[in-house]
Amino acid sequence: MEAKLISQIRCPAAPSSRQVCKQRCRPVYAVLARPAENLRLKLKPADNKAATSVYNDNWFDLLAINYLSQSVQAATGVKSMLSGYDGLVETAAMVSKKFDTKTQQELVIQALDRAIPKLILDMIRTLLPQSQFTREYFAAFTTVFFAWLMGPSEVRESELKGRREKNVVYVKKCRFLEQSSCVGMCTNLCKIPSQTFIKDALGMPVSMVPNFDDMSCEMIFGQDPPAPSDDPALNQPCYKLCRANQMHTVKSSG
Repeated sequence: MEAKLISQIRCPAAPSSRQVCKQRCRPVYAVLARPAENLRLKLKPADNKAATSVYNDNWFDLLAINYLSQSVQAATGVKSMLSGYDGLVETAAMVSKKFDTKTQQELVIQALDRAIPKLILDMIRTLLPQSQFTREYFAAFTTVFFAWLMGPSEVRESELKGRREKNVVYVKKCRFLEQSSCVGMCTNLCKIPSQTFIKDALGMPVSMVPNFDDMSCEMIFGQDPPAPSDDPALNQPCYKLCRANQMHTVKSSG
Protein backbone atom coordinates (compact mmCIF):
# COMPACT_ATOMS: atom_id res chain seq x y z
CA MET A 1 0.00 0.00 0.00
CA GLU A 2 1.42 3.37 -0.97
CA ALA A 3 2.01 5.84 1.84
CA LYS A 4 -0.91 8.28 2.11
CA LEU A 5 -1.64 11.26 4.31
CA ILE A 6 -5.09 11.31 5.90
CA SER A 7 -6.51 14.26 7.74
CA GLN A 8 -9.28 13.78 10.31
CA ILE A 9 -11.06 16.28 12.52
CA ARG A 10 -12.11 15.07 15.91
CA CYS A 11 -14.93 17.31 17.15
CA PRO A 12 -18.71 17.16 17.75
CA ALA A 13 -20.80 16.99 14.58
CA ALA A 14 -23.55 19.31 15.82
CA PRO A 15 -23.82 22.63 13.94
CA SER A 16 -23.93 24.55 17.19
CA SER A 17 -20.47 23.36 18.10
CA ARG A 18 -18.70 24.21 14.85
CA GLN A 19 -17.42 27.53 16.13
CA VAL A 20 -15.95 25.97 19.24
CA CYS A 21 -14.47 23.17 17.16
CA LYS A 22 -12.53 25.61 15.02
CA GLN A 23 -10.80 26.96 18.12
CA ARG A 24 -10.16 23.77 20.11
CA CYS A 25 -9.88 20.99 17.59
CA ARG A 26 -6.63 20.17 15.82
CA PRO A 27 -6.21 17.97 12.75
CA VAL A 28 -4.85 14.46 13.39
CA TYR A 29 -2.60 13.03 10.73
CA ALA A 30 -2.05 9.35 10.10
CA VAL A 31 0.51 7.80 7.76
CA LEU A 32 -0.22 4.50 6.09
CA ALA A 33 2.99 2.88 4.94
CA ARG A 34 4.01 -0.32 3.25
CA PRO A 35 4.65 -3.33 5.48
CA ALA A 36 8.07 -3.16 7.17
CA GLU A 37 9.39 -6.29 5.51
CA ASN A 38 8.95 -4.71 2.09
CA LEU A 39 11.12 -1.75 3.06
CA ARG A 40 14.30 -3.73 3.63
CA LEU A 41 17.20 -2.61 1.53
CA LYS A 42 18.35 -5.11 -1.03
CA LEU A 43 22.11 -4.97 -0.92
CA LYS A 44 24.25 -6.61 -3.52
CA PRO A 45 26.54 -9.36 -2.28
CA ALA A 46 30.00 -7.98 -1.53
CA ASP A 47 32.45 -8.38 -4.35
CA ASN A 48 35.43 -10.56 -3.48
CA LYS A 49 37.78 -7.82 -4.59
CA ALA A 50 36.03 -5.27 -2.42
CA ALA A 51 36.86 -7.32 0.65
CA THR A 52 40.54 -7.51 -0.23
CA SER A 53 42.88 -5.28 1.75
CA VAL A 54 44.32 -2.32 -0.11
CA TYR A 55 47.96 -1.38 0.46
CA ASN A 56 49.53 1.94 -0.47
CA ASP A 57 53.17 0.90 -0.70
CA ASN A 58 55.69 3.72 -0.33
CA TRP A 59 59.09 3.83 -2.02
CA PHE A 60 60.75 1.81 0.74
CA ASP A 61 58.05 -0.87 0.60
CA LEU A 62 58.33 -1.18 -3.18
CA LEU A 63 62.11 -1.32 -2.96
CA ALA A 64 61.97 -4.16 -0.41
CA ILE A 65 59.23 -6.04 -2.30
CA ASN A 66 61.02 -5.88 -5.65
CA TYR A 67 64.35 -6.80 -4.06
CA LEU A 68 62.87 -9.93 -2.46
CA SER A 69 61.05 -10.83 -5.65
CA GLN A 70 64.27 -10.53 -7.68
CA SER A 71 66.12 -12.65 -5.12
CA VAL A 72 63.51 -15.41 -5.40
CA GLN A 73 63.60 -15.25 -9.19
CA ALA A 74 67.39 -15.46 -9.22
CA ALA A 75 67.39 -18.47 -6.90
CA THR A 76 64.61 -20.34 -8.71
CA GLY A 77 65.21 -19.42 -12.32
CA VAL A 78 61.62 -18.27 -12.88
CA LYS A 79 60.81 -14.87 -14.29
CA SER A 80 57.88 -12.53 -13.63
CA MET A 81 57.12 -9.53 -15.82
CA LEU A 82 55.11 -7.91 -13.04
CA SER A 83 56.48 -5.53 -10.43
CA GLY A 84 55.52 -4.82 -6.85
CA TYR A 85 53.66 -7.30 -4.70
CA ASP A 86 51.86 -8.78 -7.70
CA GLY A 87 55.24 -9.74 -9.11
CA LEU A 88 56.28 -11.37 -5.82
CA VAL A 89 53.08 -13.43 -5.64
CA GLU A 90 53.28 -14.42 -9.31
CA THR A 91 56.86 -15.55 -8.80
CA ALA A 92 55.82 -17.63 -5.78
CA ALA A 93 52.93 -19.14 -7.74
CA MET A 94 55.24 -20.20 -10.58
CA VAL A 95 57.68 -21.75 -8.10
CA SER A 96 54.85 -23.68 -6.42
CA LYS A 97 53.76 -25.16 -9.75
CA LYS A 98 57.23 -25.95 -11.04
CA PHE A 99 58.86 -27.61 -8.01
CA ASP A 100 57.92 -30.15 -5.36
CA THR A 101 57.41 -28.98 -1.78
CA LYS A 102 60.88 -29.85 -0.49
CA THR A 103 62.55 -28.04 -3.38
CA GLN A 104 60.27 -25.03 -2.89
CA GLN A 105 61.37 -24.70 0.72
CA GLU A 106 65.05 -25.07 -0.14
CA LEU A 107 64.85 -22.48 -2.93
CA VAL A 108 63.21 -19.90 -0.67
CA ILE A 109 65.97 -20.40 1.91
CA GLN A 110 68.52 -19.85 -0.87
CA ALA A 111 66.68 -16.69 -1.89
CA LEU A 112 66.79 -15.36 1.69
CA ASP A 113 70.52 -16.14 1.83
CA ARG A 114 70.93 -14.10 -1.35
CA ALA A 115 68.82 -11.25 -0.03
CA ILE A 116 70.65 -10.78 3.30
CA PRO A 117 74.48 -10.73 3.38
CA LYS A 118 75.98 -13.43 5.60
CA LEU A 119 78.16 -10.85 7.34
CA ILE A 120 75.08 -9.04 8.62
CA LEU A 121 73.44 -12.29 9.76
CA ASP A 122 76.59 -13.35 11.63
CA MET A 123 76.83 -9.95 13.30
CA ILE A 124 73.20 -10.10 14.45
CA ARG A 125 73.66 -13.61 15.79
CA THR A 126 76.79 -12.57 17.71
CA LEU A 127 75.43 -9.32 19.13
CA LEU A 128 71.97 -10.68 19.93
CA PRO A 129 72.24 -14.15 21.45
CA GLN A 130 68.95 -15.74 22.43
CA SER A 131 67.47 -14.04 25.49
CA GLN A 132 64.25 -12.36 26.53
CA PHE A 133 65.59 -9.04 25.26
CA THR A 134 66.46 -10.55 21.86
CA ARG A 135 63.10 -12.28 21.49
CA GLU A 136 61.21 -9.10 22.31
CA TYR A 137 63.52 -7.06 20.08
CA PHE A 138 62.92 -9.41 17.13
CA ALA A 139 59.16 -9.17 17.65
CA ALA A 140 59.17 -5.36 17.77
CA PHE A 141 61.55 -5.11 14.79
CA THR A 142 59.35 -7.41 12.69
CA THR A 143 56.18 -5.37 13.27
CA VAL A 144 57.93 -2.15 12.22
CA PHE A 145 60.02 -3.22 9.25
CA PHE A 146 58.12 -6.10 7.67
CA ALA A 147 54.60 -4.71 7.32
CA TRP A 148 55.22 -4.50 3.55
CA LEU A 149 55.53 -8.29 3.44
CA MET A 150 53.00 -9.54 5.99
CA GLY A 151 50.59 -6.66 6.50
CA PRO A 152 49.80 -4.74 9.70
CA SER A 153 50.84 -6.51 12.89
CA GLU A 154 51.26 -5.94 16.60
CA VAL A 155 53.32 -7.32 19.48
CA ARG A 156 51.59 -9.65 21.92
CA GLU A 157 52.62 -11.58 24.99
CA SER A 158 53.05 -15.28 25.58
CA GLU A 159 54.35 -17.42 28.42
CA LEU A 160 57.84 -18.80 27.91
CA LYS A 161 59.76 -20.69 30.56
CA GLY A 162 57.31 -19.65 33.23
CA ARG A 163 57.40 -15.91 32.52
CA ARG A 164 55.49 -13.50 30.35
CA GLU A 165 57.30 -12.02 27.36
CA LYS A 166 56.36 -9.74 24.49
CA ASN A 167 57.77 -12.19 21.98
CA VAL A 168 54.78 -12.73 19.66
CA VAL A 169 54.05 -10.96 16.39
CA TYR A 170 50.34 -11.08 15.63
CA VAL A 171 49.60 -10.44 11.95
CA LYS A 172 45.99 -9.32 11.67
CA LYS A 173 45.57 -10.50 8.07
CA CYS A 174 48.53 -11.94 6.24
CA ARG A 175 49.07 -10.09 3.00
CA PHE A 176 50.78 -13.00 1.27
CA LEU A 177 48.10 -15.53 2.22
CA GLU A 178 45.30 -13.15 1.28
CA GLN A 179 46.71 -12.34 -2.14
CA SER A 180 47.83 -15.86 -3.00
CA SER A 181 44.73 -17.58 -1.56
CA CYS A 182 46.78 -20.76 -1.32
CA VAL A 183 47.53 -22.79 1.80
CA GLY A 184 50.35 -24.65 0.06
CA MET A 185 52.14 -21.43 -0.90
CA CYS A 186 51.77 -20.20 2.68
CA THR A 187 53.30 -23.31 4.24
CA ASN A 188 55.92 -24.21 1.63
CA LEU A 189 57.05 -20.75 0.53
CA CYS A 190 56.69 -18.82 3.78
CA LYS A 191 56.12 -20.72 7.02
CA ILE A 192 58.56 -23.64 6.79
CA PRO A 193 61.49 -21.87 5.04
CA SER A 194 61.15 -18.81 7.29
CA GLN A 195 61.23 -20.94 10.44
CA THR A 196 64.30 -22.78 9.17
CA PHE A 197 66.13 -19.68 7.96
CA ILE A 198 65.59 -17.62 11.13
CA LYS A 199 66.78 -20.46 13.36
CA ASP A 200 69.79 -21.43 11.24
CA ALA A 201 70.92 -17.92 10.30
CA LEU A 202 70.07 -16.03 13.49
CA GLY A 203 70.03 -18.77 16.09
CA MET A 204 66.46 -17.90 17.02
CA PRO A 205 63.79 -20.62 17.02
CA VAL A 206 60.42 -19.35 15.82
CA SER A 207 57.06 -20.97 15.31
CA MET A 208 54.68 -19.53 12.75
CA VAL A 209 51.03 -20.36 13.40
CA PRO A 210 48.73 -19.34 10.52
CA ASN A 211 44.97 -19.24 11.01
CA PHE A 212 43.46 -20.18 7.67
CA ASP A 213 39.96 -19.15 8.75
CA ASP A 214 40.63 -15.43 9.21
CA MET A 215 44.08 -15.33 7.52
CA SER A 216 45.80 -14.09 10.66
CA CYS A 217 49.15 -15.45 11.81
CA GLU A 218 51.34 -15.57 14.90
CA MET A 219 55.13 -15.61 14.94
CA ILE A 220 56.30 -16.84 18.34
CA PHE A 221 59.99 -16.11 18.85
CA GLY A 222 61.82 -18.50 21.15
CA GLN A 223 59.45 -21.39 20.48
CA ASP A 224 60.35 -24.33 18.27
CA PRO A 225 57.69 -25.29 15.71
CA PRO A 226 55.92 -28.64 16.13
CA ALA A 227 57.08 -31.67 14.21
CA PRO A 228 55.64 -31.83 10.67
CA SER A 229 53.42 -34.76 11.59
CA ASP A 230 51.94 -32.78 14.50
CA ASP A 231 51.64 -29.39 12.78
CA PRO A 232 47.98 -28.66 11.90
CA ALA A 233 49.01 -26.14 9.26
CA LEU A 234 50.71 -28.83 7.21
CA ASN A 235 47.60 -30.98 7.00
CA GLN A 236 45.19 -28.18 6.20
CA PRO A 237 42.98 -28.52 3.09
CA CYS A 238 43.31 -25.57 0.79
CA TYR A 239 40.64 -23.01 0.04
CA LYS A 240 37.91 -23.83 -2.45
CA LEU A 241 39.06 -20.88 -4.53
CA CYS A 242 42.72 -21.80 -4.26
CA ARG A 243 44.60 -21.09 -7.46
CA ALA A 244 46.24 -24.51 -7.31
CA ASN A 245 42.89 -26.13 -6.35
CA GLN A 246 44.27 -29.15 -4.55
CA MET A 247 45.31 -30.44 -1.13
CA HIS A 248 48.55 -29.04 0.22
CA THR A 249 50.29 -31.23 2.78
CA VAL A 250 53.94 -31.89 3.45
CA LYS A 251 53.96 -34.73 0.94
CA SER A 252 51.99 -33.03 -1.82
CA SER A 253 53.11 -30.43 -4.26
CA GLY A 254 51.89 -26.87 -4.00
